[in-house]
Amino acid sequence: MQSKGAIRLFAIVFALVCLYQLSFTFIANRVEKNAKEVAAGDPEAERRYLDSIASEPVYNLLVRNYTYREVKDREINLGLDLQGGMNVTLEVSVVELIKELANKSIDPAFNASIARAVELQKTSQEDFVTLFGRAFNEIAPDAKLSSPTIFGTRELSEKIKPYESTNEEVLIFLRSEAEDAFEISFNVLRNRIDKFGVAQPNIQKLGNSGRILVELPGVKEKERVRKLLQGTAKLEFFETHENKNIYPLLEAANEVVKELKKEAGIDSTAIVVDEIQASAEQVAPQEELVQTEKEKPTLLEKLELEDTTSVSDTLAAEKNLQELAKEYPLFALLNPSGAEQGPVVGYALIRDTAKVNEYLNHKKVRAVFPSRTEFLWTVKAFDKEGKALQLIAINPASPDGKAAMEGDVITDARQTFGQFGATPEISMTMNAAGARKWRELTSNNIGKSIAIVLDDFVYSFPTVQGEISGGQSSITGNFSITEAKDLANVLKAGKLPAPARIVEEAVVGPSLGEESIRAGLISFVIALLLVLVYMVFYYNQAGLAANFALLANLFFIFGVLASLGAVLTLPGIAGIVLVIGMSVDANVLIFERIREELSTGKGLRLAIEDGYQKAYSSIIDANVTSLLTGIILYTFGTGPIRGFATVLIIGILTSLFAAIFLTRLIFLYRLDKNKSVKFFTKFTENAFKNSNFDFVSKRKIYYLISGIIITGGIISFAARGLNMGVDFVGGRSYVVRFDQDVRTIDLRSALTTAFDEAPEVKTFGGAQQVKITTKYLIDSQEEDAEQIVENKLIEGLSQFGDGNFEIMSSQKVGPTVANDIKAAAVWAILFSFLVIFLYIILRFKKWQFGLGALVAIFHDVLIVLACFSLFYGILPFSLEIDQAFIAAILTVIGYSINDTVVVFDRIREYLSTSRKREMDTLINEALNSTLSRTFNTSFTIFIVLIAIFIFGGEVIRGFSFALLIGIVVGTYSSICIATPIVIDFSKKPEELK
Repeated sequence: MQSKGAIRLFAIVFALVCLYQLSFTFIANRVEKNAKEVAAGDPEAERRYLDSIASEPVYNLLVRNYTYREVKDREINLGLDLQGGMNVTLEVSVVELIKELANKSIDPAFNASIARAVELQKTSQEDFVTLFGRAFNEIAPDAKLSSPTIFGTRELSEKIKPYESTNEEVLIFLRSEAEDAFEISFNVLRNRIDKFGVAQPNIQKLGNSGRILVELPGVKEKERVRKLLQGTAKLEFFETHENKNIYPLLEAANEVVKELKKEAGIDSTAIVVDEIQASAEQVAPQEELVQTEKEKPTLLEKLELEDTTSVSDTLAAEKNLQELAKEYPLFALLNPSGAEQGPVVGYALIRDTAKVNEYLNHKKVRAVFPSRTEFLWTVKAFDKEGKALQLIAINPASPDGKAAMEGDVITDARQTFGQFGATPEISMTMNAAGARKWRELTSNNIGKSIAIVLDDFVYSFPTVQGEISGGQSSITGNFSITEAKDLANVLKAGKLPAPARIVEEAVVGPSLGEESIRAGLISFVIALLLVLVYMVFYYNQAGLAANFALLANLFFIFGVLASLGAVLTLPGIAGIVLVIGMSVDANVLIFERIREELSTGKGLRLAIEDGYQKAYSSIIDANVTSLLTGIILYTFGTGPIRGFATVLIIGILTSLFAAIFLTRLIFLYRLDKNKSVKFFTKFTENAFKNSNFDFVSKRKIYYLISGIIITGGIISFAARGLNMGVDFVGGRSYVVRFDQDVRTIDLRSALTTAFDEAPEVKTFGGAQQVKITTKYLIDSQEEDAEQIVENKLIEGLSQFGDGNFEIMSSQKVGPTVANDIKAAAVWAILFSFLVIFLYIILRFKKWQFGLGALVAIFHDVLIVLACFSLFYGILPFSLEIDQAFIAAILTVIGYSINDTVVVFDRIREYLSTSRKREMDTLINEALNSTLSRTFNTSFTIFIVLIAIFIFGGEVIRGFSFALLIGIVVGTYSSICIATPIVIDFSKKPEELK
């Protein structure tokens, strides 16, 4: 083998990189195990401990030291289905945005068009603005959207000219506003999520769909999350207090806190020392509070100390720490700004802000400060390490905390550049009412700061240089372009009345997540052991080499997942288990070729060389088609399905490297040492060697068998249909577990009373667990709709047994999302058909092969669908048609075409080398020669899927059942359907050569 040294070097480097990437997961797990031991079973204590060491180095390498936060960011992320949590898809309400831009117009044509567009959106994939424009042109073809009664208002006069702007121009403006609303909503949500305190949150835009995905691992406060995500942005402008006026009062506040602790019988010394010792770094020592800042470093300077200064060293340096903690309990957490000018009154580490708020919001502490005084934190850390926030003293316009101005007066805001075009700044425009308020506010605060506050966090506090009239002003500062754009978006958020509505939601309880991990690991271990044993049984020493390649492949998969920051989901684990079966396919192809070469009398070294050479074509063709299927699945899938596709794609690529190169390196090493390599055992030496099945002549029988099954499926489709999940029809579903067995009929009756409509209730796994599906309030736009439905659900569930039950998981899919998922599923399957058809034609250069492959995969899909239609409600597990089922169908397509390509490749080889023999005879010989490979690949994948089906848990049982059917049918169709189609559409052998 050429470049043997380069391949060996690449394998070593690749392995080291994977080990490096996986090491972060090992370190994170070790730290969290220590946290559990320290907390002694107290979840809150465990959380506090992990928060305290977030900035402390826990992983020391030669190149650098990594903190726990950095290690956590680099570990393999677990999906919500494995650790519990909440997955929410939000959509900006363009309907409400358009209504507000039109000042809630009462124009009949406008409101009729809105209503019509809402109806059209339920069945259309087009954006709402396009649907609204179409509806308006149909309802009022001669009317103008730029009419003063609709969008030709004074507020929009700079962008829409009354009666002059065309309807198309207005629609372009609305589309631009909708896009801006989406960007602003995304930024607002991102900042809200960052403040929620969830480990490893994820927020991302879902392509061009106008939707935002939010994943919150481990979250338990579902209602709080819903309110947090769906609330409209609240932008306010506040006057501020000068720090020089607040600074003297902080010492008095500290005295009050000290007295409060004494009254409560709390040892402030112990509390503060514990808080400091739990921290990775100490906030500014208490001596700073009694000495000038020139004598002691500020908090910012402390935060910038080199990492070599440990916590213990810092504490040891503070000899009078306990005495100081008694005297300054507030200042142990909040470092005051001294007599500096401006509204910044202090700094605190992010982890301490909640405690500082608790102190400052106590009524006795508040009494120390002027009556109209509030304290708000900045939204972003001000230090380069991202560890501390600034505390701003706010001066509300009234005792009830009302702001001097609110964001609804802003008509536009954008990032611009200063006078010389070098410094980024923000240009802000207000309406007439806002201009008057802004002139008064700025004239009263010259030389002072005005705080720009969004969702109770200060985004900026620019100093007023002079009175600003006309409603046009600029905000300058030391901004980067990105920061200026972000602040402009914040200002625009004040004029956007479009809330983000939850259109899809999934909640997984922690206990179900733990069960999923356990089930996934069990199925993983069992499948792996079965494959390892079988490969040794069938291929002897070569099987050991294949097993080494397989284990290396799994190591590579996890290493690549870690390096990409990919999320491992339950379908992802199923994908890994499936890759275990599929990764042996390349080795099986190679080994079978080597056995054929050995049977002709070739020496071992030459047989190995020729076996690899002749297997390359089939291996590449088979894996390329599977790879194309994985890419299609990734492109059209979302959430867990995309996770499955990610694992599948990575697994295909790494298995090619491991199977082709690593096994060959092992064989060459043994040959160079004059050692033998055996490719069979005494039980398998002659397996399939003399097979001589006449497949071709029985093709009409195969057509008849398949026709009967597909016809039965079509009849079932017409009579029973398919068991469509909420992914495709919309609605809410809940998995509920009781302490005892329940009768679904009785449960449905009770829930019918609660919901005022009959939900679907099915046993899900054991008789004590059910899946409940309902469309109750699915079209509601109310923020509390989810809680109303859950309350109704609990009301009905409470009537059973002793009332002990647990909602293991829940899912909501809105009608619009369901339509989008359905459309994406159809397009994914159709597109996969097209891509595979084109690839086969390109690769084999004969349309008959492309047609045969297309008919075979179409046949496989129909049979899987037929089984799901015939057996749902009969088999004791869920056979819902959902996104996981689409992933299974696409995987079946990938496997089927994989198997078909191998068969076609061997047919083409036989036809090209034997021109004078009958085509039927040659094809039969070709098919018989592939039986050993077909059986071994199918059998290993089948036993893997059996392991998933039996041990993988109820959640993916339907998914694994679809794959089981697909593997059997795919193996059958490659020989009994695809090949006969090629024969029947070819008049003579020459057409296929």
